[in-house]
Amino acid sequence: MKKQELLSLSPIQFISFLESQKIKKFFFVYDSEKKKLAASHPQLQPIADYFLNDKRDFIEHEGWFCKISEEYRMLLGAFVHRTNRGQAAGGVRYWSYDTIEDYFRDGLRLCAGMTFKNALAGLWWGGGKGVIAYNPRYDKSNPEIREKIYKDYGLFMSSLNGCYVTAEDVGTSVQDMNNVFSGTRFTTCIGSEFGGSGNPSVPTARGVISGMEAALDFLKMGTLEGKSIDIQGLGHVGEPLVQFLFEKNVKKIIGVDINLSHINSAKKRFEGKNFVGRLVDKNDISIFSEECDIFSPNATGAILNQRTIPNLKARIVCGAANNQLEDMQKDGELIHDRNIIYVPDFLVNRMGIVTCANEQYGYVNNDSLIKNHFSKDWEHSIYNRATQVLKESKNKNIPSAEVALRLADKLSKENHPVFGHRGRQIILSLAENEWHLK
Repeated sequence: MKKQELLSLSPIQFISFLESQKIKKFFFVYDSEKKKLAASHPQLQPIADYFLNDKRDFIEHEGWFCKISEEYRMLLGAFVHRTNRGQAAGGVRYWSYDTIEDYFRDGLRLCAGMTFKNALAGLWWGGGKGVIAYNPRYDKSNPEIREKIYKDYGLFMSSLNGCYVTAEDVGTSVQDMNNVFSGTRFTTCIGSEFGGSGNPSVPTARGVISGMEAALDFLKMGTLEGKSIDIQGLGHVGEPLVQFLFEKNVKKIIGVDINLSHINSAKKRFEGKNFVGRLVDKNDISIFSEECDIFSPNATGAILNQRTIPNLKARIVCGAANNQLEDMQKDGELIHDRNIIYVPDFLVNRMGIVTCANEQYGYVNNDSLIKNHFSKDWEHSIYNRATQVLKESKNKNIPSAEVALRLADKLSKENHPVFGHRGRQIILSLAENEWHLK
């Protein structure tokens, strides 16, 4: 089957193709010396060749591994971008995709974002992301199905020998992570009863606040008090973000979401506040046209693009959604040309991975390793990094996304001071040991 035919298949159709070829597990591993992306199976090499020549989403990713779940015909994936600074770290997303190309692209974009996020945060971790392709045949809220899927994902993690350490992400809960933990030690964000840090959404929302304050200071617009904020996405991060913003005495918040339960929860929680909650469908971009001081994307990625950026009426864009720019270069330039201050997502939404990454070091009261990220004293803090990026963007007249990416790229290539580039060695070992045949 030709690459375009393969990539246009839905995840379920792609699984059927794999089954017809007797493929249960597969991988793509990049050879940095030969500049070649090799597939585990010759039938999949056209996909590898396609992404090797991709100029947008493939950034010399070290590799990615996938398997068909044991019972529910869902695709389990682990995507690894760069592991110079340490094992790949990032959450596992449970999401639906129209095509297998969408699935692969989401994994590639998300894990690269984690590379840059971890580097800017000063963490000794590389970039990785897990992606589970939801099968619409099953009820995603069914606890028995979720338990089996995530336990299966845990065993999948163990089979990868630690090149990727998973955590919580969109569509995944702390209970899901507990189920992952039952099958592997290569996970974080598990419940506190098992020694984990639990849901990372609240500290993530606090990090977004730090980014907003840095942007306001940069523009000499004062504090958050009296400002109007538009929020796209009222889920795990969006709802606590609303709470923190009202604590900062903002004037008004408009929030939209595609999930009615999120809208109802926010309306109930913020009753009596100047909060407007609105249910929208996934194609509704009206929130971009609302007059406000700050627009905050906190849902899925690729929402800042050629269609939506021209509608923005905000002075600042700062939110927690991953990969907000559909095309880092083109959309970064477009938002810069409109003189809108953009605080890159991988700079401000770090706190989830920060709290997860620090689990292995135990817990203390008033942890300085956590508080540093919210300070104005530490070099790597969210406020200071954002200020540094925005100043350089202005002085050199280049998009803030490009400034942040250059800095993150440089930092991400520093090898771990103790273990060196061990993650890459693990990936090569998995390929040499024919992981796909076991």
